[in-house]
Amino acid sequence: MAGQRTSNWWTVWGLVILAWAAFPLLWMTSLAFKSPDTFRTGEPSFLPKEWTWDNFESAFDNELFTAALRNSFGIAIIATVLSVIVAMFAAYAIARLEFPGKKLLLSMALAIAMFPQAALVGPLFNMWRGLGIYDTWVGLIIPYLTFALPLSIWTMSAFFRQIPWEMEQAAQVDGATAWQAFRRVIVPLAAPGVFTTAILTFFFCWNEFLFAISLTSTDRARTVPAALSFFTGQSQFQSPVTAVMAASVVVTIPIVILVLVFQRRIVAGLTAGAVKG
Repeated sequence: MAGQRTSNWWTVWGLVILAWAAFPLLWMTSLAFKSPDTFRTGEPSFLPKEWTWDNFESAFDNELFTAALRNSFGIAIIATVLSVIVAMFAAYAIARLEFPGKKLLLSMALAIAMFPQAALVGPLFNMWRGLGIYDTWVGLIIPYLTFALPLSIWTMSAFFRQIPWEMEQAAQVDGATAWQAFRRVIVPLAAPGVFTTAILTFFFCWNEFLFAISLTSTDRARTVPAALSFFTGQSQFQSPVTAVMAASVVVTIPIVILVLVFQRRIVAGLTAGAVKG
């Protein structure tokens, strides 16, 4: 009886937390389907009185948004691929080899991942302008890698430590070289961890705002989170809020789909990196 009562309380608290977390997303979606004139009626309501797709059409007609969408996909995918490739070899070395300072290296990786980004914006702004990579894809990919790579190494090393190394040794006994054993035995076994790390890295690059707004000045490299702050209405008398919410819904859809499809692997990756690092 006491156990059933405790279970009910956990269910109630779970529903409360779910409602608290889902409310901003539902409110954003509701605003995306409202007319821009809603903010002049003085009669606020949660659900739209008249549902409209005009805000989505307005967002996709805006060159600022479409260019930012291309930049977000390109920069996030390139940074994710580079981060995963480098982190895979680094994590393999950390998990497989014994060398002095291995624990210190992992600790430093975690410390770098937690370093406040705001402290680097000023130096990077001046350095990037001097190097000529300000307002370019490269100028955003480099700082994204700086923070995504340590997190990738930390997460992936936990997966590599779970691999039975006897299988690699058996492959070498059968005549495979070290590279062949790594490519044909270790990489397939580590594929779930690599995939989880790629998803987490893509999330970080897709949602990053501080570098995107500080290291860009045009739509050459500006990503969606930064571009949304430059949205304006079709006239000075029209609120841009509904168009911003429509664009936000569009960029949220890929994240929601990935989370729903791969939620178990994401939780496993976060748990492994937190407990077994």
